[in-house]
Amino acid sequence: MKRFKYAYQGFIALIKKDFKFLLHCIFGLIVIFFGIVFHITQTEWLFLILAIGLVMEFEAINTAVEYVVDLATDEYHLFAKHAKDIAATSVLIMSIIAAIIGLIIFIPHIL
Repeated sequence: MKRFKYAYQGFIALIKKDFKFLLHCIFGLIVIFFGIVFHITQTEWLFLILAIGLVMEFEAINTAVEYVVDLATDEYHLFAKHAKDIAATSVLIMSIIAAIIGLIIFIPHIL
């Protein structure tokens, strides 16, 4: 049960540190709503939920990297900047992939 307690504490820390994670949650709920409205298939749901989950996971890992880098140094360091920038880039890449998946799923339903 302690694992759930720690996971909950991590979730709270994530929400407090990174407002973007909360935005990803909101957009994920909006996408789920449209999945319900358009009656997407079971296979489409699998891809959609996977895409949403991966974006949220990458954002969580990005925030963890930021915490670790901030713990390691208070001063500006080029390697610290690179670590944070690369972690942020991973979120961007996954967000673009998720958007493409969403377009592939929803455009046929909209048209």
